[in-house]
Amino acid sequence: MKVLVTGGAGFIGSHVVDKLLDAGHDPRILDLIPSPYHSDVETVLGDLGDREIVQRALEGVDAVLHLAAVADVDQVAKNPTLTDQVNTRGTQVLLEAAREAGVKRFVYASTIWVYGDAASPEALDEDTPLGLPKHFYTATKIAGEMYTSSYGELYDLEWTILRFGIPYGPRARPTAVVPAFTAKALAGQPLMIAGDGTQSRRFVYVEDLAEGVVASLVPEAANRVYNLVGRENTSVRAIARAVRDVVGDVPIEHIEGRAGDLRGGNISGERAATELGWEPRTAFADGVRRYVEWVTEEASRPSAATASSTDGTAAAVLRQESSEL
Repeated sequence: MKVLVTGGAGFIGSHVVDKLLDAGHDPRILDLIPSPYHSDVETVLGDLGDREIVQRALEGVDAVLHLAAVADVDQVAKNPTLTDQVNTRGTQVLLEAAREAGVKRFVYASTIWVYGDAASPEALDEDTPLGLPKHFYTATKIAGEMYTSSYGELYDLEWTILRFGIPYGPRARPTAVVPAFTAKALAGQPLMIAGDGTQSRRFVYVEDLAEGVVASLVPEAANRVYNLVGRENTSVRAIARAVRDVVGDVPIEHIEGRAGDLRGGNISGERAATELGWEPRTAFADGVRRYVEWVTEEASRPSAATASSTDGTAAAVLRQESSEL
């Protein structure tokens, strides 16, 4: 199968390309920069909002894995206009081009943050009603979900929506929470936690997540929504402790919480397990250890710090500078 991966030079996208190759598919990357990990994979360089570039990227494509987005929440807060242009308008441009090109499947990468602060005695599943979002990033991802499903309804474009847990692991952008904590710990600096640290995150190791993305290409996943999440919630305090356990003893300090920071809910991954046969295999502590080992091995290689930026939801189109390490 010929598969276009938007944001394929980034954190999640590069791992998805790995798994596509492993599964015998033929990937093509659409991104702003060449992939530091896949120089031998066909790549189209350009902006997601450029209709001509998108049309060229879609030539001969059977399926689209749409991961590209402005995803760094700090960057989103600083530049909501750019975020809207990429996350919302860019998704519509891609959907329209996919419809015109006769693409068979459009897979949209969303986020578990669409559930907001929803709470329930039972784990939240894909049928949970979505409320009004607190953060603009989440608003753009909900809009993308709606655009994707409405194109399916109006134009019979087969779709799948994937709501990612918070990915972590090798190639992550340096300012995501696990990399940031790791960098500080390796430098012997205190680990700073916004608020009381009880905010929970449903993390998922990036290689496991990439396998789930590829698994969603099966016919059974047509016109379905799936949560691709880890097995358990992990508090921010537990993240700091896990990093400290691997790297060494450093202080943990608390600062004022951030506006729009969500507490996190209990998200069910049962549908993906039942219908896709996908479940995460990597425990959080093991994933942190693997990430620290990767950082240590790659510390002298600048390419690891210049890939497309991601937050844990989708590959982003903004360059991540090494000065942020």
